[in-house]
This record gives sequence, C-alpha cells and structure tokens, in this order.
Amino acid sequence: MSNLLCFDCIGGKGKITGQLAVAWEQLEDKPVTIWQGADHCASQMGSKISKQGSLRVANATLQSSTHDSLISYLTTSNILRNLVSKHRRRMLIAGYDLDMSYITDRVLAMSFPAERMRAMYRNPLWQVKSVLDMRHGGHYKVYNLCIEQSYDPSHFHSRVETFPIDDNHVPALPMIKLFCENVDSWLSQDPKNLAVIHCMAGKGRTGLMVCVYLVYCGMTAEDALQLYASKRTTNNQGVSIPSQRRYVQYWASALTFPRGINNGPPDVNLPPSCSRELRRIRLYDIVNTDSVFFVVSELQEIPGQLYRPSVEVAKGSCRQVRQGYHRTYSPRYYISFVEDDEDGKTSDSDHQEPHVVVQMDTESSIIYQKTCLDHYFEKPVELSGDVRIIFYEKMIGGRLFYVCFNTSFIKNSLLQFTPGDLDKLGKRGRSMCGPSFCLELTFGPANSKCSELPFVSNVDFSDGLEEM
Repeated sequence: MSNLLCFDCIGGKGKITGQLAVAWEQLEDKPVTIWQGADHCASQMGSKISKQGSLRVANATLQSSTHDSLISYLTTSNILRNLVSKHRRRMLIAGYDLDMSYITDRVLAMSFPAERMRAMYRNPLWQVKSVLDMRHGGHYKVYNLCIEQSYDPSHFHSRVETFPIDDNHVPALPMIKLFCENVDSWLSQDPKNLAVIHCMAGKGRTGLMVCVYLVYCGMTAEDALQLYASKRTTNNQGVSIPSQRRYVQYWASALTFPRGINNGPPDVNLPPSCSRELRRIRLYDIVNTDSVFFVVSELQEIPGQLYRPSVEVAKGSCRQVRQGYHRTYSPRYYISFVEDDEDGKTSDSDHQEPHVVVQMDTESSIIYQKTCLDHYFEKPVELSGDVRIIFYEKMIGGRLFYVCFNTSFIKNSLLQFTPGDLDKLGKRGRSMCGPSFCLELTFGPANSKCSELPFVSNVDFSDGLEEM
C-alpha cells in the first residue's frame, strides 16, 4: 500500500504542496500518493482535520522509517528554506545554501541559526557554524536580536551577544548605543574580526541594527538603508517597516563626528528624556468603519535588564466626529520656550522669555467633509521615551496597524502619519484609509514649566506668534 500524505497550506501562503511532492518522489522505494487540501484528506482518511496550522502531515499507514526519511530529506534540502527566505539573498558556500549576506566585508546579516524541526526552513545551526569556522575561524562574534528564541552560545565558542528586540518593532535608543559600541569594540580588536547579526528572518530587526552601526561608522541614514537593501534583498526592500526606518533617522540625528569620519567613534548625544501629554488621537478620512480601538504602551526600563518590555498605559476607541460636535475647553494655546535659533545655538533670553505657541485648531468645519474618528483624553496620558500605539478593528484581535516613536523627537505638539508611515498596514487596514487619510496625535507642551492659556476668542495674538 502506498503512503498517504497531505500538505495543507493555510491562507494560500507558501504554495509548497507541489514542490514538496518532488521531495517525496525522491525518497528511495517509498511510493506516495499526495492530495492537496484538507477536504481531500478528510475524504480519504475519514479524519477531521483542524483548520489551524501552517503545515500538517496526516499519515494513515506511514511507517516510522519513512517519517525519518522525510525529516532527514527536508533538513538537508533547500526547498522549504528557499520558500521561506522569499526575496532575501542566499549564499552557496561549501555546498551549503544559506540565508545570509555580507553587507560589508566585516558585517554579515543572516536568519536564525536553527536546530531540530526549525532547521527545515531556517539556516541549520551546524551549517552556519561550519561555514563561519571555515571562513572566519576565531574571528567572528554572533549578535542575536531575537527575544523569542535563543541557543547555546557554546555552539559559537561562546562568542554570542544578545540584544533582544520584539519582532517587527524597535529597540530603546540606549540599547542601540550599547549595540554599536559593542560591535565597534569587537571589530576594532582585530582587522579580521567579523560581526554576524541576525534576528529570526534576518531582515527587519537585523536591518535596523546593521544600519544604525553603519551610521555609527559615518554613513548617512539613507545611504545605510539603501546599502542594506541592495546587499540583503533581491527586490531592494530591506528595512521596510516605517518605524524601524524612523529609528535609524533618530540615531543619525544623535551622532556628531568632531574628529571626522574614520577618526575614532562619534560622539553620541542621546536627547534627554522628555515627557509629553497625549491629549487626542484622531484619524482623518477613514472609511468602511465607524470605530477603531487602540492600545498605547511604553517600553519600560527594568533595572539590570537590557530588554525593555512593552507596558500598556492607556486604551480606548476612536469614534466618529459628528456635525455640531465642538469641545470648547480643548486647549489651543500654550506658553512654551524656544530650544534654539536658526544656527542651532540657544540664547540666554530664550530660556527666560516664554512665547505663545499656537496649536492647530483641527476642530473646524473641514473635519465634517470626511469621516473622522476621534478620541479625546479627559485626563491626558503622560508618555515618555519609546512609545507604541497599536490600532485594532475589534476590542480583541484584528490588528490594523501601529506606529512607534520617541517622545524626545516630537518637535511640536502634533505628530501626523500618512499610510506610508504606518507599520504592518495590511489589506484590511488599507481598505479603511481614504485618499486623504492621516493619523494625528496631539500633545501638550514639552516643557514641564509650561502652562496652558485658556482659549479666549477676542484676544489678539497677532504679535510674536509661532505657528506649529
């Protein structure tokens, strides 16, 4: 009797059934019959197959030897790995086909070095170790950026550093500083030394940290992002998550090179922690829905721990703004302070003489021309440092998109994001974005000494106003 197998590819992702059929046909003296889809399996096996899971093998008469042959074949073949790696560049080294790329002569990016079942579709750890020992024996250090997976550092001669970052998200700025200093110290010890950097897929988090190090070495943020995209991918889509690209820009703005590029490490001037009060979340020109839920969280520092978990600080829903709605006590004017002049220098008088800053009045008739969802915080939410706001279609589940930012880089009281600025904006999220869609976050004053001025319509602010 022939062996009965089913490969069910949920959601149409991967389309691996046909290619895996070839793998099965190559098994020695193991005739197989393949059905594609759960319905075929149910009719042939009389079993009830769950709809969850990305790959399942249902076997009625498959002997243990055949199962072992399958695992062995898939582990040593590259069918699954090539499918999973998508547009990431691969290298053929010493007979191994690995998901890795040299970004520079001294920086290598790769996907996770996996063991056991995960090695079927990721880089097998033993192959990675073999290649690194052969090409860079005694001169490589591995940087693991995964929070979700680890391995025994002894596999790589205990030269492993861990900088854990949540998948598809950003690290805290102090972690970026420690990472760059660590990599620079390692590479400075010997001209032969190599930094091997990976996350799980070896693209987003890896690209972010590779790029911040390239900026640390003197490249501009855009040049670093472009170099990584061309070296790591075949479609020139390297660091594709907008917030990760935003943090590369943040990092670039914090560096100065007083001694010149290639003359020692730069000076790192991380901005001081700055608390901001989130007062309103508003979504302009949103369609196909009358409410959106959100969760606001911060990366919380834990003493003695490098990883900063995301901690929820507020949640709620944005509801439709209807005609006639007007919040008369919504603050519009603040006393604030000038940070610097056009030359980047701060004068003594700027610290002493406050001036009025006008917050844009968005509660005008224009918001009624498009569907607008709004949430006003009766008690402003104080935020500090690295912030993440996730938007959901439902109270539980159905994530639409999210944004990450750092409060120290908010230059005025308004942050605006177009669809191209949103992270993981999928098909459902795009269907809600009208042609003029914009996410707007309104904040209170940056300076703790600032006070609010009550709104008075007949006061003349024509002199000395700075419009945001």
